[in-house]
Amino acid sequence: MHDVIVIGGGIVGLATAYRLTELHPRRTVIVLEKETRLAAHQSGHNSGVLHSGIYYKPGSLKAATCRAGKRAMEAFCESQGIHYDLCGKLIVAVDASELAGLQALYERGQANGVVCEIINRQRLRELEPHAAGARAIHVAETGIVDYRTVSERLAACIRERGGDVQCGARVIGLKEGASEIVAETTLGPFTARYAVNCAGLHSDRVAGYTGEPPAIKILPFRGEYYKLTKEAEHLCRALIYPVPDPQFPFLGVHFTRMIGGGVECGPNAVFALAREGYRKRDVSARDLFEALNSPGFLKLARRHWRMGAGELWRSFNKGAFVRALKRLVPEICARHLAPAEAGVRAQALAANGALVDDFAVEERPRLINVLNAPSPAATASLAIGRLIVEKLAAHF
Repeated sequence: MHDVIVIGGGIVGLATAYRLTELHPRRTVIVLEKETRLAAHQSGHNSGVLHSGIYYKPGSLKAATCRAGKRAMEAFCESQGIHYDLCGKLIVAVDASELAGLQALYERGQANGVVCEIINRQRLRELEPHAAGARAIHVAETGIVDYRTVSERLAACIRERGGDVQCGARVIGLKEGASEIVAETTLGPFTARYAVNCAGLHSDRVAGYTGEPPAIKILPFRGEYYKLTKEAEHLCRALIYPVPDPQFPFLGVHFTRMIGGGVECGPNAVFALAREGYRKRDVSARDLFEALNSPGFLKLARRHWRMGAGELWRSFNKGAFVRALKRLVPEICARHLAPAEAGVRAQALAANGALVDDFAVEERPRLINVLNAPSPAATASLAIGRLIVEKLAAHF
């Protein structure tokens, strides 16, 4: 029997187990991952950005853990010899209509302690010669890293400290008793005093295994990317983002230089027809039925159908995707874009139809559920892991 079972071998689950071995070295932990490799979903299908924390509401869990998590992630990478690059980022107001939103975002960044400045068009062009814009926020401390590499190193550290990481162990049930919790898996049962659910795209289902379904439902949104061809990579030096729509937790299509080379463009945000629907043709009848019958889905659809239609149009129309990118870098054209790997974001939906904006962590007697941990969860993972371990320690 272990002290703690962590369900999910993505970066949040691994960071939680890592923090447990660090802060409570006498406690035993096992990570159960359903896939044959770690970081197989959200943790391995993202742009690899080390977020600064500029976007998040002051006082929110996202704001606090992003700032602390970024510092911890940089320290971890340095201690483990993992390359990262604080290449900086520009959030660009293309025209006068976006200046008020840019100013509000700058003030939020200041409130969160982010090192950033508003720059004029001349300075913008010095940093990104091919970017359009009337004004921009320069966030010099934003960076890039490979979160798959980070995840693999976290797992190695867990094992070095006596913990276990088991792949190919899909959790199919949880039985909560008076003094223990049993995870039924495809490899047989695992028993512990406590469990932490970091199952990402399936976190609401895992939470429901104890017989108490959570109030929120996970909706999968596919983020589709292109990458710049070699001839066009010079058009983006670092990261170029638009001013985001405050109504949505998505940041809009943008340009991201990758730590391993190349530049990604995207993503859009399309409702996926399967929780692991990385391709347009991927459909799961179960996933689709659950989503369409969730209390908040129709409310969400009625409220934001125009936005959804626009995202869907860009999904099937490369020209529309190109036009969105040209607002930031006017020289971009269709021949500069090649298809890239898509990702799927696990986005929590409340019963009232609102997309849950902050991280959501729910405590039960022997189970902690991480029910909403989209971006910037990778950046914040070590801080989220510490938070979860502190909650566990109150029961030890």
